Amino acid sequence: MADWDDLWLDAHLATMVPGGDAYGVIANGALAVREGRIAWVGAHADLPGAPHALARRVHDARGTWITPALIDCHTHLVYAGDRAAEFEMRLEGASYEDVARAGGGILSTVRATRAADEDALVAAATPRLEALLSEGVTVVEIKSGYGLDLDTEARMLAAARRLGRDFPVTVVTTFLGAHALPPEYAGRSGDYIAFVADRALPEVHRQGLADAVDVFCERIGFSAAETERVLAAARALGLPVKVHAEQLSDQGGAALAARYAALSADHLEYLSDEGARAMAAAGTVAVLLPGAFYTLRETRLPPIELLRRHGVPIAIATDCNPGSSPVTSLLLMINMACTLFRLTPAEALAGVTREAARALGLGAERGTLATGKVADFVTWDIARPAELAYRVGANPRRQVVRTGTIVGA
Repeated sequence: MADWDDLWLDAHLATMVPGGDAYGVIANGALAVREGRIAWVGAHADLPGAPHALARRVHDARGTWITPALIDCHTHLVYAGDRAAEFEMRLEGASYEDVARAGGGILSTVRATRAADEDALVAAATPRLEALLSEGVTVVEIKSGYGLDLDTEARMLAAARRLGRDFPVTVVTTFLGAHALPPEYAGRSGDYIAFVADRALPEVHRQGLADAVDVFCERIGFSAAETERVLAAARALGLPVKVHAEQLSDQGGAALAARYAALSADHLEYLSDEGARAMAAAGTVAVLLPGAFYTLRETRLPPIELLRRHGVPIAIATDCNPGSSPVTSLLLMINMACTLFRLTPAEALAGVTREAARALGLGAERGTLATGKVADFVTWDIARPAELAYRVGANPRRQVVRTGTIVGA
C-alpha cells in the first residue's frame, strides 16, 4: 500500500542543506511528500521500492531542478499610494535624507495609508504579492510602519493577515511602529517611543496581529536608546525582534540587535567589526537589501567579507516598499546580490531559502529540502542552479508546491 501522497522523479535537487557542495546537490534525485511534509529525499537509485507502489501520485519532473521555495524575509508590502515623484527628485540630485527632512519619504506614504481602509490596502498589495508568488515565493514577511498610529498600524497588520488567508502564501507579520516620527509627535521622539512601546505594541500583540517587532535605528529614524526601549517591550511580551540597522550610518544598531538575540539585522552597509562579531555570537542573520542599495544609488557596499569572516549568515530580500525599493522580484534580487554585492550564486540562493527562513525564525521548518520539513519547493527549467542568479528578468519557474500541494504551474 502506498505510504506517500506524492513522489517527484527525474529531478536534480538543490537541497541547500549545509555540507558537501554549496547547493547540496542530489543529481538524478527523488522527493516524496506525505501530509504536507517532505517524507523522503535522495537519489532515485536509493528509493526503497517501485515508485507507483510507494506513492499515490507520481510526478515526472522531466529533468528540471528542484529547490526549496523562495522566502522574502523583509518587505513593506502593505501600503497605499506611490512615490514615483520622489524617485524623480532623487535623480535630480536630492538625497534620501533630503527627501525625508522635506516632509516626503515615509511620511508621504503615511498620509496615503492612513486614508486607506483595509479593503483598499489589500487591493493595493495584491499585485505586488502576486508578482512575488509568480516567482516561487511561498513565505513573505510583511511589516507595518506606514500608519504610525494605533488604528492604521493594526489595519496594516490585519490586511497582511488577510493576504495570508486569501493567497497560497505563509505571511509573517512584523510590527514596525517605530519606523518614523509622525507629524503629530514632531520634536517629541521620546513621547512617540513611549506610545509605541507602552500602548501600540501591547495592543497589536493582544489582537494577535504581530509575529515579530522591528525598529528603524538610524539618524533619520530612532536612536539606539529609543530602539532599545521598543526591543525591551517586545521581549517582555515574548515577541522576537529585528532591527533596520546601519543603512546610512553606524548607530550601533547591529550590536544592539544581537544583545536582544534578534532574528536579523537588516541593510548593514555601515556595519562595524564589533557589530559583525556580536551578530555572529548571537546567531543574528544579516539581511541584505540590494534593491534599496540600487534604487538609492548608494556607493557603500555591505561588508560581505566581514560577514563571511565572522560566519554571519546572509539572507537576501526585496525590501519591497514605495520609497527606496519598489521591487517585486526576488529573482532580480538574487542577481543583484551577485552583481552588486559579489555574493556567489550559491550564497544568493541560500539567502532566499535557508538563511531567509532563519531570518524569520522558521529555519527548523523551511528553507531546505530535508525529511520532516514543510514541503514547500519549486521546480525550475534550468540547466544548473546558477542560472537563477545569471538570467536578468527571466522567470524559469515551472511548478510551485506549497505544503505538498501544487499551487502554481
